[in-house]
Amino acid sequence: MSTENLQEEKKYNKWIVALSVIIPLAVAALFGIKLKDFGIDVEPLTFLPPIYAAINAVTAIVLVYAVISIKKGQRKQHENLMKFAITLSVLFLVMYVAYHMTSDSTKFGGEGAIKYIYYFILITHIVLSVAVIPFVLITYVRAITNNFERHKKIAKITFPLWLYVAVTGVIIYIMISPYYV
Repeated sequence: MSTENLQEEKKYNKWIVALSVIIPLAVAALFGIKLKDFGIDVEPLTFLPPIYAAINAVTAIVLVYAVISIKKGQRKQHENLMKFAITLSVLFLVMYVAYHMTSDSTKFGGEGAIKYIYYFILITHIVLSVAVIPFVLITYVRAITNNFERHKKIAKITFPLWLYVAVTGVIIYIMISPYYV
């Protein structure tokens, strides 16, 4: 790896750190804000959960297809699929925040073992959705700075984390959907 590529990669470090902190904090802050509390009369966006669950499903499929593409040596297709996966994740995040700013959170109503399974999946999903942000950003930066060996190393960690977050997002929706009002 050239020092030029490494220097180029390092230029992005401040952005990676900033976004890795700002995104979860902003989501947490906005999650707690209800527009109606500020006198903004907005209909609850109750139609969004199945849409953003579908976006999670598509993201998971895109991630798998992107890995298959790179293994076949289809670098440009892999690049396009990864950009699409990032776009889908941003779209999910916007819809998720919009839903929670206009609607009350839904409580899981299951009992017994299923309740513990749900909360295990939910907690690991939330923790890993925060943890995956810097991994995605670092992986992306290493690709755009042509540090492909370093990109490949971290992508082996990023892929399963991101895939887990996408798939568990769908599972969480399926498990909680009977309890939506």
